[in-house]
Amino acid sequence: MNGRQPDTQTLLQFALDAAWKAGRSTLGYYQTGVQAERKSDNTPVTLADRQAEQILRDMIKETWPDHGMIGEEYGHENSDAPYCWIIDPIDGTKSFVSGVPLYSTLLALTDGDEALVGVAYFPVLDDIIYAVRGGGCYWNGRRVHVSQTSILSEAVLLTSELNFFHLSNRWQAWQRLVENTYVQRTWGDAYGYFLVATGRADIMLDPAMHLWDCAPLQVILQEAGGTFTDWKGTATIHGGESVATNGLLFDKVMDIVGER
Repeated sequence: MNGRQPDTQTLLQFALDAAWKAGRSTLGYYQTGVQAERKSDNTPVTLADRQAEQILRDMIKETWPDHGMIGEEYGHENSDAPYCWIIDPIDGTKSFVSGVPLYSTLLALTDGDEALVGVAYFPVLDDIIYAVRGGGCYWNGRRVHVSQTSILSEAVLLTSELNFFHLSNRWQAWQRLVENTYVQRTWGDAYGYFLVATGRADIMLDPAMHLWDCAPLQVILQEAGGTFTDWKGTATIHGGESVATNGLLFDKVMDIVGER
């Protein structure tokens, strides 16, 4: 497939197959007591992370040799190519090593500053959510849409780690959101954004995110009718942070946490 313009449906099918294969490989380590190492940023990594990313890299190299890659575990390769795959083999490794089934394998294809294709596969749950720019958002093959909640006091609010709000000096913003929403939950990571995209939660935000955490989420949220931005309200996967909403609550959330 070297040297030709890829068809988006072909790219999507490849992404679905690759994320499924890599994600299924992690199940052999799930709830087995697999040992986690600590990386320089104090986040955990396991053999399952590395193996899943290697599966994805091998599949990409074989099928799309002209494409670039950026992965959490093995870094950049030809990343200035017109098409670049962004890989997070296990998003939510802390959940994974704790035996909590809310981790995922994330895969996105960018053709510039945004994702053209985004896939999130949750191996234990066997749930997959995906989107192609301009083609809608689908959960296990069924078209999905964000919620219709328009009143902030009725909203379900999610995040991943409360400590990150302290570390980023955003605790007060979080507290204001808590005070103005109905339900608040954690164990987030990509699963929280999945819940917003499928209408089961209304707001998800994190004050610290890497590119591989964000890459598939913007296209998924936007194609589901929602928003995915940084804390200034700019739609981007490069902000190092994230705010996702159902769209109807975007301005209300930005009024509280926005840094515009």
